[in-house]
Amino acid sequence: MSALTIFDTETLHSPALHPMFFLMSNVIQDYAWGSTTSVSQLFGIENPTGKPQAEVWMGAHPNGCSTVLINGEETTLSTLIAQDMNAFLSKDVAARFGELPYLFKILAAEKALSIQVHPNKQQAELGFALEEKQGILLTAANRNYKDPNHKPELVYALTEYQAMNGFRPTSEIIRFFSKLAIPELQSLVDDLVANQTPAGLATFFSGLLSLEGEQKEMALTVLMTQARITDLPLFNLIIELEKQYPGDIGLFAPLMLNVITLQPGDAMFLDAETPHAYLKGTGLEIMANSDNVLRAGLTPKYMDVKELVACTRFNEKPFNSLLLAPNEIDDMLEYPIPVDDFKFAIVKQANQRTLDVHTAEILLPLDSALTVTHENGETCVVDKGQSVFIPAYANHYTINCQGRVARAYS
Repeated sequence: MSALTIFDTETLHSPALHPMFFLMSNVIQDYAWGSTTSVSQLFGIENPTGKPQAEVWMGAHPNGCSTVLINGEETTLSTLIAQDMNAFLSKDVAARFGELPYLFKILAAEKALSIQVHPNKQQAELGFALEEKQGILLTAANRNYKDPNHKPELVYALTEYQAMNGFRPTSEIIRFFSKLAIPELQSLVDDLVANQTPAGLATFFSGLLSLEGEQKEMALTVLMTQARITDLPLFNLIIELEKQYPGDIGLFAPLMLNVITLQPGDAMFLDAETPHAYLKGTGLEIMANSDNVLRAGLTPKYMDVKELVACTRFNEKPFNSLLLAPNEIDDMLEYPIPVDDFKFAIVKQANQRTLDVHTAEILLPLDSALTVTHENGETCVVDKGQSVFIPAYANHYTINCQGRVARAYS
């Protein structure tokens, strides 16, 4: 029997007749930068092949869709939701997004990810339409826009989690580069000193990323020489990044961007049009469904500096604004995310706690097994590191867990 014959319209709108909880089997992405041990150590998810367990995807993304069991038959979550989006997602979410609008992940980085900027919604729509008109294949290396959506993100640290996010004060950038005194960069530095505005920073950033040939090679040689004789954490980071990405212009990024180490339990929001990079650590990430990435270094992949600059806001981002403080209500930490695609919360205490459901949710127990029950009598046990999909039609459910439970919804 196919999943499509299990739920008819009458069944979907009769709560006593259909499941409230769907245990998920999730795709593990083995990107080269991922850790081979962290996911296994934190969640007990085995790694018999020894490949990197970079990201565990929980959601309905076409490049790694979770599956659920319906009467013993494995069915993709996207297929399940497509049977009745209004019932599974809620009418509002179905009308606005037409899909589960977020992807929830466990992300374990052993090496740095590329420095990235994500376009805002309008930029993504225009860029995608233009590249479609130009006939650039979606799989082409020089394709910037894979879809017409933005890609805001939140990361919640499970271990110490090092990242870069947003531009440092222009005065700091000038001080770093003035001390380096790299001849190949002197004219760029002089121009920034004379024009300490977002426009001036844009010119500096663009000029640096556009260096090529001997000029680029000499600038990096001076940078690494200075890094090796300057015993400061920032330059030690550059030395570590150089081992991963030798000869990459992104090695200058820590001198331009805020570098922060999140402690376990810290959270950070990544805005559109803001350069950022994950450097090392394991955390949870929730993001809007999009694959739009404009790269700014620490990568062998295609970099379109002109488009990158067009989609970047060159405003200073104060260091004390990087962490996202939650609103705590009855032992639940709710994070004030400034987009509608997703919401995120951590339930600290879950002793027979009842929660209301308004949209499709995914729960992930972080420390110990979770028991979820519904008033119709249905019960589901979710092991640590396993996730469960709860449709909007559930209306409410009760959870019991000795540890934290991460809650993704929209």
